[in-house]
Amino acid sequence: MTSPARPPFDPELGAALTVVNENVPATITPEMVPVLKEAAAQEAAASVPDDLTLEGAFSEEAHEAPGPEGAPAVPLIVWRPTGSPSPTGVLYWIHGGGMMLGTHRGREISGLLEAARELGAALVSVDYRLAPENPHPAPVEDCYAGLVWVVENAEKLGIDPERVVVGGASAGGGLAAATALLARDRGGPRLIGQLLLYPMLDDRNDSVSAHQMVGVGVWDRVSNATGWGALLGDAAGGPDVSFHAAPARAEDLSGLPPAFLDVGSAETFRDEVVEYASRIWKAGGVAELHVWPGAFHGFDTFAPQAAISRSAAAQRLPWLRRTMGA
Repeated sequence: MTSPARPPFDPELGAALTVVNENVPATITPEMVPVLKEAAAQEAAASVPDDLTLEGAFSEEAHEAPGPEGAPAVPLIVWRPTGSPSPTGVLYWIHGGGMMLGTHRGREISGLLEAARELGAALVSVDYRLAPENPHPAPVEDCYAGLVWVVENAEKLGIDPERVVVGGASAGGGLAAATALLARDRGGPRLIGQLLLYPMLDDRNDSVSAHQMVGVGVWDRVSNATGWGALLGDAAGGPDVSFHAAPARAEDLSGLPPAFLDVGSAETFRDEVVEYASRIWKAGGVAELHVWPGAFHGFDTFAPQAAISRSAAAQRLPWLRRTMGA
């Protein structure tokens, strides 16, 4: 397929993208990954405040969950509202980074804590092993192991095991969807929702939107191939990929918790996210879908003050409030 015409970027986001691409290239190849890993670690160390308690509004505790069999322990950070009555609802957050980058104490945590404060909820962030050093199933198994531990230790943590939402952005959104599938298939924790922000769902990387975004925006089709290749190796795009790695591969999307999905119209993941929501509905499930016109991948993170970014962020809190009963 040749690259078809693509939707235009929102004017405000397009201007921001020019600046973004000075530091975040549209195209990431495997050869670039080691340098990006080092740069991402340095950026996280420099940009994340030492104090993430919102001036004491939350307590912060580090924990370790038992890892999958034969694997290391899974690090978790738990932020719980100070002085809130027990138990609270909780957002179990899985960070993004193309399956290759990121940390559970990243720059998005401050914004998530602001939302949690509005909800009177706790936030748990999980650190998982990264590809390509740790290919599938290591990342999703770590995320699931952490979730199981959180629910099993709900009383000690002061959270309500019946009000757990799993969420993530980009690769974290894909892992959140996969974790929800694992919980369903293993009879594991009963989730009440899944917050999937422009999630990375389909290793086949052959949608119209993937072809539209070659060489432009953030996380183009080549970058997507790099990420999936890191996670799945030569199996990426082939016939034998598990849906617990690439949730779009699941034939049955019934029995899943209600989902909130959003995505930009001008990004690689648009079509797979829209299709995933549609298939949840076809399976008799509940999904709320937002497609933001002219938005590139990660637009709300890279350009949080843009009007469309503020609109997108404003839609998530009401859904969380309804879902958690907060």
